[in-house]
Amino acid sequence: MCRRWRCIVFASPRRLDLKLYCTRQRSVNSKTLDIWPALPIVISALDMDSEEDVTNVISALRHHNRVCKIFYANRQFGDSFLGNFAAIHKPFPELTSLTLISHGPNVPVLPDSFLGGSAPCLRSLNLNGIPYPSIGNLLSSTTNLVQLWLWDIPRSGYIAPETIVPCLSMLPRLKSLLLRFQYPQSWAQRQSRHPPPLTRVVFPNLTYLDFYGDIEYLEVILSQIETPVLDEAVFCFFNQLVFDTPLLGHFIHRTEAFMTIHTARVQFFRDNIAVTLPVLGETPDDDHVALHFCISCKPLDWQLSALAQVLNSSLSSLQSVESLEIAVDNEDWQGEIEVIQWQELFHPFTFVKNVALDKSARLIAPALQELVGERATEVLPTLQDLFLTTSWPPSGPVKEGIKQFISTRQLHGHPITVHY
Repeated sequence: MCRRWRCIVFASPRRLDLKLYCTRQRSVNSKTLDIWPALPIVISALDMDSEEDVTNVISALRHHNRVCKIFYANRQFGDSFLGNFAAIHKPFPELTSLTLISHGPNVPVLPDSFLGGSAPCLRSLNLNGIPYPSIGNLLSSTTNLVQLWLWDIPRSGYIAPETIVPCLSMLPRLKSLLLRFQYPQSWAQRQSRHPPPLTRVVFPNLTYLDFYGDIEYLEVILSQIETPVLDEAVFCFFNQLVFDTPLLGHFIHRTEAFMTIHTARVQFFRDNIAVTLPVLGETPDDDHVALHFCISCKPLDWQLSALAQVLNSSLSSLQSVESLEIAVDNEDWQGEIEVIQWQELFHPFTFVKNVALDKSARLIAPALQELVGERATEVLPTLQDLFLTTSWPPSGPVKEGIKQFISTRQLHGHPITVHY
């Protein structure tokens, strides 16, 4: 570059947002720095495959007072980088974004002194597969944090629910929170919980909440927080015999964005079951998921049992839901399912007017056929339209079951229109 342009550019480095970009193959040493102004340093370390790569990146990290962004992802090489990084016990006063991703067998635990315990400008913290049980030490200095994503938290990085909320309470600007664990915790840890505090921590800017772990863990968190502007939540759980979620139900009912949802979509997959409650826009492209549940379990009868417990405990009497869609993607299911399991699944949807069934019709029709006499209106009491959305005509038993259900409802003054 000609000297004149260099002078023009370097005269306004902040206005032009100039940065030095360091990768595993582009080291930042004193010789390199001498030919540049004192620009912020961005570090991008992807798939390092030699100790030389690690050395190049660590040499840039030693300029801790200038590093503004770090992105590290390891898929092949060992985690000597994380060990060397953690050994730099210096604060990073200019760091605004930190992403560390590693899924190796021996990922080192980040120590209490990581980043010198101070990163006051940090706005985005994303740790994926990284154990950091003492993360609260760092969060106490990150009052400007907007995004906190902790993915695939390993056992060595477990953070107790009673510990995480006080840590989060120091983040008034937090907008996006993700907590996802790799494994469920033992019952001993679950039973050693303390009663929730009398007052809740208010997160005035939190709009997105994502959790995957034990349902008891989530219950402890929800008992301690208020999220007045939350408009999207994802709750995924490990499988267990009993799902008791009263606090989740209270949380949903006191979140304004969830009380205007009109549609629920239930999908059965091979390894999990999911319930999506979208907010519908003027066009399909405007739709967005407001509330999503997921339970990791199989086979289909276990999925039904788990989902019925969660929905009856957390979504009971959700008056705004008027449409229900059910899809079964697990086509190889050949076992028997008790009709009462499907009936229990329908119980929370007491205000549903429209139900759409795909291949699930062959499994659900027997449950509807059993609703006779006084039980005719126990399930889906306000149902008006039933849509069968399969691409082929329903079989004889399915049509017969639906026909008897329609006839029974007709006799009790609750007519239903079937749309094939």
